[in-house]
Amino acid sequence: MLIEFEYQGDICIFRLNGRFATGVDAAYLRSKADEIKNSGCRKVLADFSLVPYIDSTGVSFLVGIYVSIVKDSGGRFVLASVNRRVREVLDLTRISTVIPIFNDRDSGLAALRASAAQV
Repeated sequence: MLIEFEYQGDICIFRLNGRFATGVDAAYLRSKADEIKNSGCRKVLADFSLVPYIDSTGVSFLVGIYVSIVKDSGGRFVLASVNRRVREVLDLTRISTVIPIFNDRDSGLAALRASAAQV
């Protein structure tokens, strides 16, 4: 699993690359989660276009990001480009009822930008 960051204005995009599963270095995930939390971004998009699979390790990572961005900071967190297999896991765990999921990155970015215009 590789996580790369990109910033577009006040939006932090993190691209996940690889299987998001047990065995991923926990210290690496913690450091990336801390990087997101400490970035000051209140609008975050997770790009799943290069993630073929997710398990409880990935779900836990997403929940941690959600809590720090949305619950603790009043921000917005969305997922984009989730494949069928990953979506099944997110539906099964009911994460998809809490974190908005968009078909592609552009749709997710548009939703985050629109939320700023509504404020």
